[in-house]
Amino acid sequence: MSARMAGGAIPALRGRVQAGVVLAPFTWFRVGGPAEWLVRPADAEDVVALLRHRPAGMPVTVIGAASNLIIRDGGLPGAVLRLGGAFGGIAVEAEGIVAGAAALGATVAEHAAAAGLAGLEFLCGIPGSVGGAVVMNAGAYGTEVKDVLDWAEVATPRGIERLPAAAFRFAYRQASVPPEMVVVRARFRAAPGERAAILARMRAIRAAREAAQPVRARTGGSTFKNPPGRKAWELIDAAGCRGMRCGGAEVSEKHCNFLINTGGATAADLESLGEAVRARVLATSGIALEWEIRRLGLPAGGMTGQ
Repeated sequence: MSARMAGGAIPALRGRVQAGVVLAPFTWFRVGGPAEWLVRPADAEDVVALLRHRPAGMPVTVIGAASNLIIRDGGLPGAVLRLGGAFGGIAVEAEGIVAGAAALGATVAEHAAAAGLAGLEFLCGIPGSVGGAVVMNAGAYGTEVKDVLDWAEVATPRGIERLPAAAFRFAYRQASVPPEMVVVRARFRAAPGERAAILARMRAIRAAREAAQPVRARTGGSTFKNPPGRKAWELIDAAGCRGMRCGGAEVSEKHCNFLINTGGATAADLESLGEAVRARVLATSGIALEWEIRRLGLPAGGMTGQ
């Protein structure tokens, strides 16, 4: 059966469709309002059916692991896709790994290490899933997704398409992925290596991340992109923002390019704090920081007030 919504109906899908599900529990920040419709597709063909038959103008948003995302307090209109187990498969191939969009980057790195494949260790230092890593050209410790991606399969209204890495026109922390396109699977290049050395590299990455970042807090990863030739955290620190607060949101004392929900923050608190940091950095350095964290949805009361 299809589900009714303002302006039309969600097409019949084999996966699960729910109305008004609060999204905060799915996000690393633990903030955010409801999805108008939360869709958990059964497989890639379900995603194609949604994209092909959704009402005209109905937005479709993929939230993935929601590790680098602020969902605003008013929630997300339209269909919010959360890709589950059917998209979590990982297969080891000769000199490469094929992984579903819902597979965690850290799990991909572990599979590569177990198979004696080197070059994907950096993924263990990036929170989030494969789909999000492709869409944001995630990177850490000297390597980005663009450096190792062979191809990605995407769901579109026309069907499933396999695109080479060049089609995504990767840039720093971004890729060209149109709204009607959903990444469902990807292949990463790797090279044979010594398993002990691969595991040692992963241990070093994890230790460095643990030492430098508030990994056990309710956070969302790096808040702002590094400007050319500069480090965002150094600019934030020089502007006196370390420990700065807004409501329940705080600039991390441990790494000041991270925002933290100290327990009672709203999405508005986090976003307002981020904007206050940007204003201070601009005033002290003349540099306008760009958000790396995606901010989606409506302010509080957005959908209920429509």
